[in-house]
Amino acid sequence: MAEISKVLQTTSFKKSAKKLHKNQKLELDKAVKALVENPLLGEQKKGDLSFMRVYKFKMIKQLTLIGYSYADGSVVLELLTLGSHENFYRDVKKIKF
Repeated sequence: MAEISKVLQTTSFKKSAKKLHKNQKLELDKAVKALVENPLLGEQKKGDLSFMRVYKFKMIKQLTLIGYSYADGSVVLELLTLGSHENFYRDVKKIKF
């Protein structure tokens, strides 16, 4: 596994992260750092969403999901989307990446 040297964010991810409060951003930063250290933490999706992995974590006692892509041997971690579990997968299918 190659070491991650670059983290990219889609506009969808940036918009979601921008709306967070300071304490929520700290939790998000911890989750992103965990993904940079081990990009295989998230679960690989199947079917329509096979291009992405999803990492679940608690943000201020609420389950939050990060959708991201990482190819084995790649040095780039691309953060695709962020949101609560409710309607997460439905909304991801609507986004054009």
